Amino acid sequence: MAKCWEMRGCDELMQAECPHPNELDDECPTTCMFAKCDRETHEDTTDPALLFDPTVDRSAAIRAECTYCAFFLRHGPRLEPAKK
Repeated sequence: MAKCWEMRGCDELMQAECPHPNELDDECPTTCMFAKCDRETHEDTTDPALLFDPTVDRSAAIRAECTYCAFFLRHGPRLEPAKK
């Protein structure tokens, strides 16, 4: 099952007609009405510990909105530790 940060919020037809200047391989911008998260788990955060956590793999989020969601920042994928 896909995780919420892996889903765009619009269907393939809408993606083909997307008016945003980005490619579909990029994040959906926060200004897109279809990229708004309506899940119960979504919670915007201003907690610096979460927002600046260096272990979060932000590249896994397909929507820019996820990068400041407490649920994604707590439960999303992590980066591999740097090998020494």
